[in-house]
Amino acid sequence: MHSAPSVNYPVGRSRRAERLLMALWALGVASVTAACLADAAALDWRQAMLAASAVVAGVAAWTGVLRSSAAAELGFDGHAWSMSGEASRRNAGVCVALDLQSLMLVRLVGPGRAAHWIWLDREALPERWLDLRRALYARPGAAAPVSAPAPGARHSSP
Repeated sequence: MHSAPSVNYPVGRSRRAERLLMALWALGVASVTAACLADAAALDWRQAMLAASAVVAGVAAWTGVLRSSAAAELGFDGHAWSMSGEASRRNAGVCVALDLQSLMLVRLVGPGRAAHWIWLDREALPERWLDLRRALYARPGAAAPVSAPAPGARHSSP
């Protein structure tokens, strides 16, 4: 079995991720509006909280987009992941949270640090996209046990 390729991939602002988040937020606002209009005669604190949650969700999404706009590079050396830039991490692990084939949301977890969410977009570097996907989905290699003898080695008794 072959191991996953080493790969470096640029990370930064993804216009497609921004559009996806905006569409999901707009769908949420439309749902909130429909819920409030369905019972417009009895507007009370519940509808106000629903509207406030839609506003807070929009602010949180936009803050996350602005925070992820810094350019960085995600790298895989065959064993562990690392990221350069403002949110620099070494010896991290990744977990694919959402795979839309040409747009992925991954969670980068470093030892002793909070998780960092990253949008990966094929448009950033199309010629390395498949290598990145192979590395993300590769199973970690299992190390050979220390006590296992090398193939063809002779055992000697004392």
